[in-house]
Amino acid sequence: MYERALRENLPRVMDTVAAAAERVGRPSADVRIIAVTKGHPIEAVMAAVGAGLRTVGENRLAELAAKQETFGRDRCEWHMIGHLQSRKAVQVLGAVDLLHSLDTVRLAERLQRMHEEDPRTERLSVLAQVNSSGEESKGGIGVEGADDELGKILELPALDVRGLMTMAPWTEDEGVLRDAFRRLRELSERVRKADARLGPELSMGMSNDYGIAVEEGSTMVRIGTALLGERSR
Repeated sequence: MYERALRENLPRVMDTVAAAAERVGRPSADVRIIAVTKGHPIEAVMAAVGAGLRTVGENRLAELAAKQETFGRDRCEWHMIGHLQSRKAVQVLGAVDLLHSLDTVRLAERLQRMHEEDPRTERLSVLAQVNSSGEESKGGIGVEGADDELGKILELPALDVRGLMTMAPWTEDEGVLRDAFRRLRELSERVRKADARLGPELSMGMSNDYGIAVEEGSTMVRIGTALLGERSR
């Protein structure tokens, strides 16, 4: 089932990414497609990797760990894209290649302390999650004051802050979507100009809006339904 879905859907997604990148003069190779396998069985991971995708995204640590146990840790990159509870923070160490959802300075400081308690652990690669839409229902660092908050996170040596992530509002209003993505890009440009420790990655765009996100500078699009179909649970 998943092999067939990917045969049909992956070329379409790649064409959308390529067309969006071309419209703004970007190479499509600058954009990584993350197959969001949350809520799908292990067969979805197998099919995604078999189709040439090398990065999968999961929302829950327990589901990620179960899939790694079956599929293996090193056959693809594993990204944690869902909210990470502070009390479960230790579980990401050594388990994920990139945490997209570092959403508070408090969580960052907790990860730093855990690294100090066991200095054998490698630096954790993260993206700082920013609430660029201002929606109360969304997590992340608020745009107002984000420069200072990001500065505090960048000071923590245990974290390799590779860039920023945001979740746009669920809407068909293109202007609203562009505003959310543009705010993240402009924040990234401003902070990187002041502090080179912030990496250039911009994780923004999902199945309903990834073409717009690519036009606005996304380097990672998190695609679930548009690749794999509706989740089984």
